[in-house]
Amino acid sequence: MPILKRPDGAIHYEVHGAGFPVLLFAPGGLRSRMEMWSAAAAGPPRPWVDWTRALPAAGFTAIAMDQRNAGRSVAAIEADHGWHNYAADHLALMDHLGFEAFHVLGGCIGGSFCLKAIETAPGRVVSAVLQNPIGLNPEHPEYFPESHAEWGAEQRAARPEITEEALAGFGRNMWSRDFVFCVDREFARNCPVPTLLLPGTDIPHPAATSSELAGLLPGVEVLGNWRGPDHLAAQERGVVQFLRKHTPTG
Repeated sequence: MPILKRPDGAIHYEVHGAGFPVLLFAPGGLRSRMEMWSAAAAGPPRPWVDWTRALPAAGFTAIAMDQRNAGRSVAAIEADHGWHNYAADHLALMDHLGFEAFHVLGGCIGGSFCLKAIETAPGRVVSAVLQNPIGLNPEHPEYFPESHAEWGAEQRAARPEITEEALAGFGRNMWSRDFVFCVDREFARNCPVPTLLLPGTDIPHPAATSSELAGLLPGVEVLGNWRGPDHLAAQERGVVQFLRKHTPTG
């Protein structure tokens, strides 16, 4: 598996197909890793399309990755780390692969990765697919801080050199804001690229957050019935059509 060397670690990634690039951010919260796109052999089917297969079949290059400190990727964890460190990894990977412009598609936490990538490099991201985006659930505000604590305990058990102070600071930087955590509503209201929203419906992916995004993002397209297995074909068709429509032709 290819590795992108970073100043503070290493990011594992895969490239599938040939065509205009789509950078994929898998579901899984801070455990976001490329294997989440496909269903385990002995497990239940995923409610989403495996974009590492569908997009190459549709003529795109799909770039999948394990996020820092998930899957096979390992990097530092410092008290001043946050969304910007993930965005820096994402842009460095596309630089490494020689892709100046690209689509982004993210599930779960990947929706926030998409929005942060747009904010960080609006001239490079040409469109975004937000699948089941996370957000602050007003009825369960403790969900992400508690999930962060569980993840942090796993990291400490595997790497005792990581300090509690570093994990706590990182957690504050990731989860202390509201809405989608990484950008504010004003940014969403003025988002400079086309977006397709596949709404969320549960505690980590609140319907309220998706409703806000649908009302704020300029010209957003919404694919309401997208979860499989009954809607997998429509999900794939809708996303591929959206990406093709917004792929540069020059």
